[in-house]
Amino acid sequence: MIRLLILCVISLASVAFANEESYKFTPDSTRVEGIPQGKVTEGVWKSTVFEGTIRQYWVYVPAQYDGKSPAALMIFQDGHTYVGEKGDFRVPVVFDNLIHQGLMPVTIGLFINPGHKSDSLPKTTGWAGNPNNRSFEYDTLSDQYARLLIEEMIPEVAKSYTLTNDPRNRAICGISSGGICAFTAAWEKPAIFGKVLSHVGSFTNIRGGHHCQALVRKTPKKDIRIFLQDGAKDLDNEHGNWPLANQAMAKSLAYMKYDYQFVFGEGGHNGKHGGAIMPESLKWLWRDWKEYAGK
Repeated sequence: MIRLLILCVISLASVAFANEESYKFTPDSTRVEGIPQGKVTEGVWKSTVFEGTIRQYWVYVPAQYDGKSPAALMIFQDGHTYVGEKGDFRVPVVFDNLIHQGLMPVTIGLFINPGHKSDSLPKTTGWAGNPNNRSFEYDTLSDQYARLLIEEMIPEVAKSYTLTNDPRNRAICGISSGGICAFTAAWEKPAIFGKVLSHVGSFTNIRGGHHCQALVRKTPKKDIRIFLQDGAKDLDNEHGNWPLANQAMAKSLAYMKYDYQFVFGEGGHNGKHGGAIMPESLKWLWRDWKEYAGK
């Protein structure tokens, strides 16, 4: 009986693993010889909007940027998980390929980690560093995080690079709590951020995020384009059910006739599915960029 139970557990785990691993990268997520490569630089920021916090950030500048025309801007929460070339998302690689193909504009990427309440960064950064202000910054339904971007981070990047002021050329992205954070920033400041990309977004009751789907229905439509991704094996815990929450968000966006896309797969609370479809997600978000290029 015990042996049978063990075999069943192994079998179920194998099926789950197979489902997770069924998402494969496309050529747009891999390095192609001869395609110009952008450069990534790293910095550290001490915030006044979130007083007493310190955070790591990276700036990606495409090879095609010449400073003569304003560049589009895309901001990523939990920047460490998006900026690496060997992770789930591989954004610098995808940007290089899509910009070269003309499928998205010349775009500067700003990858920001959540704040840590300390005088210095933890010795281990990323998820392992346990940034202790992450949930407050990302899950709170307010304009405070958007203010961090508008008042501090974007002006800092703008000291070195010419950035667009057109919200249609500004996108914001995140995973999990970073996904709801991206939505909240655009929701609060649609005149600043016109595009949202959410991976396994936490539209659940961590800090009131379950209200988002109702807010969408009861608020006059805002000029935001939104891409949602989630999977059937996403989280189900005391905060809520992630698959149901994302489906509710999609239904609310449809009801209000938003320009949105919702891709629902079989995966869990990770970046495997979202990373595999990252190129297609960006192509959809930026599909008409040439109509308002340079503004």
